Amino acid sequence: MSMNITDKFGRPLQDLRISVTDRCNFRCTYCMPKEIFGKDYPFLPKSHLLSFEEIERIARAFVNLGVKKIRLTGGEPLLRRDLPGLIQKLSAIEGLGDIGLTTNATLLEKMAESLKAAGLKRINVSLDALDNNLFQSINESGISTERVLQGIDKAVEVGLEVKVNMVVKKGMNEQEIVPMARYFKNRGITLRYIEFMDVGKTNGWDFSKVVSKKEIYHQLSQHFELKPVESAYIGEVAKRYRYAGTSTEVGFITSVTESFCSTCTRARIAADGMMYTCLFATKGFDFRELLRSDISDEEIERAIISIWNKRTDRYSDERTEETVRNKDRIEMSYIGG
Repeated sequence: MSMNITDKFGRPLQDLRISVTDRCNFRCTYCMPKEIFGKDYPFLPKSHLLSFEEIERIARAFVNLGVKKIRLTGGEPLLRRDLPGLIQKLSAIEGLGDIGLTTNATLLEKMAESLKAAGLKRINVSLDALDNNLFQSINESGISTERVLQGIDKAVEVGLEVKVNMVVKKGMNEQEIVPMARYFKNRGITLRYIEFMDVGKTNGWDFSKVVSKKEIYHQLSQHFELKPVESAYIGEVAKRYRYAGTSTEVGFITSVTESFCSTCTRARIAADGMMYTCLFATKGFDFRELLRSDISDEEIERAIISIWNKRTDRYSDERTEETVRNKDRIEMSYIGG
């Protein structure tokens, strides 16, 4: 029987994000800039990654403590060999209601069917532009928008629920806001705009590069009539709207201008087994060491409870120019989105 635990601000533990790799085949300028994450970058060795059995065990502990949703992230999770095998293991956990995955979709066309068969329910695809030249200048990998869109089409075809995430950064891709909306509205796929966030220390973030929800909404409202949609559950991240006359939605993830710390219910497990209680955390708790010891399942659960009960994270509420400059932050590619 699952139990519900809360942190210092009464926020329950409901969602778990598990990074299965810190590697990615993109070098997006706002996440893994090529000049830092080059050929010689020291990614985690295989022995440091949690095995599928270790991931299953830690996931089961979280579900026993009230987690209902698990999302697999990276890096690029589809680079992890035999990923459908992990999804099959997680799908068998009693009490887990939903398994999702965030991907750049470059391998999705060939893997969508096996992912769905393994028990995957939902996919979030990262796509920041339809214009191919712009997209390639952002991802710096030579991969085309066509390849990503083919992956999305295949995922829809096999019955996966698909949402598309677009990071909007001033001077990078604001001109794609309306074309992206029109394209995915016509296909009945939810598009979510993400404000450029200060995750990590390598992406050159500052406030002047943020395109706010208010600015994006203003652009969209010149072309579409948007109707607000109520939140579906406590801890929902996106501010949701529906295109009038349709059931298709558009959303905004507003970590910078409209913080949602007060309802954050997410814990994160990095690819090497470190648990973090915030995307902007500086310190984690080493579960790999615990999992590779003689510790019991009950002791693992007690460790999770202790960490969550002490949680006080509210970085986005407290963000200032000074904290952005001086606070150490873990890279997105390591901690997962």
